Order: sequence, then structure tokens, then C-alpha cells
Amino acid sequence: MSATLFLEPAGRCCWDEPVHIAVRGLVPEQQITLRASLRDEKAALFRAHACYCADTRGELDLERAPALGGSFAGLEPMELLWALEPEKPFWRFLKRDVQIPFVVELEVLDGHDPDPGRLLCQARHERDFLPPGVRREPVRSGRVCATLFLPPGPGPFPGITDIFGIGGGLLEYRASLLAGHGFATLALAYYNFEDLPRNLDIIPLEYFEEALCYMLQHRRVKGPGIGLLGISLAICLKMASFLKNVSATVSINGSGTSGNKGINYKQISIPPLYYDPRRIKVAFSGLMDIVDIRNDLVGGYENLSMNPIEKAQRPILFIIGQDDHNWRSELYAQTVSERLQAHGKEKPQIICYPGTGHHIEPFPLCPASFHALVNKHVMWGGEPRAHSKAQVDACKQILAFFCKHLGGTQKIAFPKL
Repeated sequence: MSATLFLEPAGRCCWDEPVHIAVRGLVPEQQITLRASLRDEKAALFRAHACYCADTRGELDLERAPALGGSFAGLEPMELLWALEPEKPFWRFLKRDVQIPFVVELEVLDGHDPDPGRLLCQARHERDFLPPGVRREPVRSGRVCATLFLPPGPGPFPGITDIFGIGGGLLEYRASLLAGHGFATLALAYYNFEDLPRNLDIIPLEYFEEALCYMLQHRRVKGPGIGLLGISLAICLKMASFLKNVSATVSINGSGTSGNKGINYKQISIPPLYYDPRRIKVAFSGLMDIVDIRNDLVGGYENLSMNPIEKAQRPILFIIGQDDHNWRSELYAQTVSERLQAHGKEKPQIICYPGTGHHIEPFPLCPASFHALVNKHVMWGGEPRAHSKAQVDACKQILAFFCKHLGGTQKIAFPKL
């Protein structure tokens, strides 16, 4: 009897949907190695592998059998995908074209490391970023450059504006996946894209206000307010501090300050916090560690570079990686909380994850990559197992938060990936 690799769902499924992996037709208690590989849009190779032992019936089910070693160990049914590592050092796992799925190659080999033997069976699995029925609509309205993702059906749907941090461009993968859970989601570019400014010297909140108005006026978007989701530079916190019609805000490892960029809104200006490159440390690996380069928050929550977050009208959720090496996210979240309480406002919800780095997203851990601010490869932090588990839970928490405060038009299933 020949070995066969079974996947459920077979063939193709959404990126944030779990896949059940099993092997049948093995010799009882046979030692095997499972390998997963994937090439990104620039043909960069990512790989992971793990050693297993079949049961007495010659079967292997990753939901019941622990990995004995390799890229990871223990009972981890989806870790073959979470543990993917780049062949090229410091290469970040990223998805730019959500209309094309990633293709994962899975192989079953006889024996264990260091030299597994012949190929026993293999399978090809496509993982999609455009959930079934989700519509992708490019947006060019006034100055706004974005892509709107609409869930299946006539709507109207609760709306979210999704904003990334330093680096610019237009990233759509979070927005497309959120649309699969019932949210009309706008992936918003704000610099380094098409005719937008090449560089970002100051944060013009009027541009983001224009994007917010676009969402509120869209016939398939349900008001009276919009949710905001952001990472790192946390423009979403700046929007919540100044703009109306914000119903809920999620900040992933964001700063409650102006960061390296000043903020302008009408007659109001907030100076940058600035940073000192002399505080960059070099790790044993040779990577830059920039966690301490930002200037201290002199005066705490009263620092002149703090956002006036007390003006925010609706709930805020902080998702925090306690091993973030981009900056001290936990300290910033606590400072925001202190400022809110000092002004008689409710504390924000803060969820902290130990062993978790800066890039909390639906991808394998990125411990280090190029940083546009310092023009070098830097550490982002995170331990593989803790980080991947945090990302799973963070996804559930974000969906639950938005569902609670924005309302939903359909039952939202929480992904288990």
C-alpha cells in the first residue's frame, strides 16, 4: 500500500483557514519527515520541516501526532505553515497581490534528519487571500488611493479602514481577509504609491479624514462610524484622537506619540518625538537593535509629542508584543492608558503577548528584515512558537472587538490558523 497525503480542505482554501494534514498508507510506526515549501511573488523560497512517527496502523494525523523535531516540536497541527523560514536571510514574508494565491508544496519523505530518504508522496495546496465572493474595488477618489474589499451580498456592511506603517505602498492582505469575515475594509495607501508623495515628512490628517468620509458615504458601508486598524506608526490612533465618526480602533504595536513624523490637522501641529541613531545597538548576530533609539517620553503622558488620545470617543484595543524590538510598545500603550485615565476617560483594552515581536500579522514570524527608517537590517523580536500562537489569538481578539463595537451582518467565524 503506497503512502498518500490527505488535505482537508483539499486543493485550495483561504489563507486564514486551517488545513487538516494527514498521511495514510505508511508502515506501522514508520519514521517520516514532512516538508513544506513556498515561493513568494519574487521567487524567494520559504521552507519548514518536521519529523514524525506513524501510529500502529501506519497513519499520521497532525492533529494527534506531535512533531519530534525539525523546524519545531510538539503537537502543532498548522506549524508547518507558521514555521516557514526564508532561504535568503532577513527576507520578509509578504503578500502584495491578493488576487493570486500562494502555492504550498508538501512532501512526505522516509526517515528522519539529517538525511531523510526517498520521497513517499506529495501534494500541492493553494492558499488564497481573496475569500469566496469578496469583491475587490480599486479606489481613486479625490486624493484617496486605496482598495476597497466588500463581503459577499448586498450589504451594507460594518466598515474598517486598514493602515500600515513605515514603508508606504498599498498592502491589501489584511483588508481582503477581513472582508471574508463580513467587514467592508479599505486598504489605504498614504505615501510611496502612484501619485502620492514619495516620502512622508509629516502626517497630514486631512488625507485620512478624506478616506474616512469616502467610507461613510459608500452605499455598501454601514454607519454611523468606521473601525480603524493599524500597525506600528499607528496612524489609526492619531485619527481616533482628532477625527469624528470613529467607532473602534485597534492598534498593533503602535505608539501613542507622533513618532518620527509630526502631525498636522487644520491649525493643530504636534512635533515629532524624534530619535537618536547613536543609541542603535549591534546584536551578537550583527543585526541592528533599534528598540532604544526613540527619545524618552519626558513628562510621561503630558509629553508634547503625545496624541491627544483623550479626545477619542470610542473604544481602543492595543495588541502588544512584549518582545517588540522596533520600540517599547508596551510602555507606549501604558502611557496612553495613563493619559486617558488622567482625563477621566476609560482605560483602553491592552492585550500583551510574551515572546512576541513587532510584526503581528497572519504570516510566519519575521525576526529581522530591512527597516526604511535606519536603512539597515534590524531585529523585530519574537520567539517562533510564542509569536505564532500570539498571532492566532490576536486575530480572534481583533475580529471579536470589531464585531462587538461595529456590529456584523453575518456570523463571524474565528480562524484557527
